[in-house]
Amino acid sequence: MDIASLAGMLLGAAMFLFGVFSSGGIAGLSNMFDFASIIITFGGSISGTLASNKLSDFVEGIKSIRLIFKNEQQDPGEVIRHIIDLSNTARKEGLLALEEAANGIEDEFLRKGIMLVVDGTDPELVRGIMETDLACIEARHKKTIAVWEKWAELGPAWGMIGTLIGLILMLQDMNDPSTIGPKMAVALVTTLYGSLIANWLCNPVANKLSINNDTEMMMKEITVEGILSIQAGENPRVIEEKLKSFLAPSARETAPEDNVGGEE
Repeated sequence: MDIASLAGMLLGAAMFLFGVFSSGGIAGLSNMFDFASIIITFGGSISGTLASNKLSDFVEGIKSIRLIFKNEQQDPGEVIRHIIDLSNTARKEGLLALEEAANGIEDEFLRKGIMLVVDGTDPELVRGIMETDLACIEARHKKTIAVWEKWAELGPAWGMIGTLIGLILMLQDMNDPSTIGPKMAVALVTTLYGSLIANWLCNPVANKLSINNDTEMMMKEITVEGILSIQAGENPRVIEEKLKSFLAPSARETAPEDNVGGEE
């Protein structure tokens, strides 16, 4: 599990509760709850998000929240090591020897690229096929992220709609001045809910999914360049230095350099 996402949400909830309790105690917390405001803000923003997407995209988008808690290790150094091993094999035994090596590759994207090379596919066609695959993967990811971005956009808007409804009803019945304060407070609760939807839930989820997407795209771009370099017959050490350029300077120092160039 990715502790950052879980800890961030729990800490955010704790900060909210601390703010309420420190000012109003238990009574203050009860004042934060209003059923009609929940229906208006959550129901309205969800309905708007649903109307903005296809049903299948909406469902997949909501289900993607589980992805922010997964701690899938994506190590660029491991990808580079694997590609260097394959380049050593190709350098010593030829490209056809990669067919057997591809059988043990778990990464479907890498295996697909290796098989294209083994089949003698033109390098430009290999690049075109794999970059099309990349574009399709990223497009699917962006559809998912767009669901959360739209919900983050509509949450505060529906919170304001709820507040306006409350203000209109309050202004139409001002015979008893003592009720104005409580009615105003209830009206403002929807604005609070809208802000929580956007800043506690939707924006963090959308941002985390974007980070995961960027990481995956970088890994696959490393794979594409590595495969094309193997096909071109480049020296494994040259391939390694080329692929390390994708990494941050601090990460380049820890990238694997063992067995580069093959055994003598």
